[in-house]
Amino acid sequence: MNKQYFYVHAIINPISGVGSKRKIPKMIEDICRIKERPLKISFTEYAGHASELTQKALDEGATHILAVGGDGTVNEVARAMIHSDAILGIIPKGSGNGLARELHIPMDAKRAIDMIFSDHVIAIDCCQANGRTFFTTCGVGFDAAVSHKFAGEKRRGSLTYIKNTIEEYLSYKPEIYELLIDNQTIKEKAFLVACANASQYGNNAYIAPHANIQDGKMDVTILSPFTPLDIAPLAIQLFTRQIGRNSKIKTIKASQVTIIRQKPGMMHLDGEPVMDDSRIEIAILPKALNVLTPETTSFSQEVRSFFDQITRYLDKKRPYIFR
Repeated sequence: MNKQYFYVHAIINPISGVGSKRKIPKMIEDICRIKERPLKISFTEYAGHASELTQKALDEGATHILAVGGDGTVNEVARAMIHSDAILGIIPKGSGNGLARELHIPMDAKRAIDMIFSDHVIAIDCCQANGRTFFTTCGVGFDAAVSHKFAGEKRRGSLTYIKNTIEEYLSYKPEIYELLIDNQTIKEKAFLVACANASQYGNNAYIAPHANIQDGKMDVTILSPFTPLDIAPLAIQLFTRQIGRNSKIKTIKASQVTIIRQKPGMMHLDGEPVMDDSRIEIAILPKALNVLTPETTSFSQEVRSFFDQITRYLDKKRPYIFR
């Protein structure tokens, strides 16, 4: 196509705040002006609006659509783009940024925006659970309960998530699940069942370290009930990509999964909680979405990105620390 059309979706939340409203659009406008590419910017106003704006952008001939926001915004934009020729660009401004981290997209907005014109595009898989689309993980059990609790919080961030996790653990009771995974049936009591298209939930919490977002398979992770003594090892292994070594974890590769639980309840899709039936059918759609990614990601770049995040966090907190 000769016409390069950019349509930016931004979600205004306590984390992105003024940055998404003023600074980030200005950066996008600047780079598009330098590259002499047409640009249109829109702002989301309510849940589901990002999908509506994305469909409108596609109808108008957009070739590149940028999602500015957290996992919820990215999911809304991306699910409207499935099986289209348009290319998704992600400017991560959320608390978890699961898909962006999985694709090694810089957490720094300027570096993510600079990547827009790299033209390095890959096709990734997506999944659907009872017709609802997700790109990183969906799950039932404890992680869905925590997502539901976290969604009701006014303040987001790692500390709030940890607080909710601890509070939920104290009252949560594991359930019995029947899993139909390709040609086998598994029935057992589990703390959670996660179907992972990508390796992590977000925030570098790797629930399925060996999952590959381009292999046409899901990694089904089953966490058996555990005691308080197991919490520390599980937490460390979750954030060091070693959770597969834990005896409480079972992981199975699958292209299709059915989860049958005792009653309807909460399920999460890319961290967003939804109520669903007792029977959940999950299928994978291979190579369904075109996404802009960095050409190469070295270990040193990942380390630098990690320390950039720590530095930005401390800069924000410094006035309070030294007050």
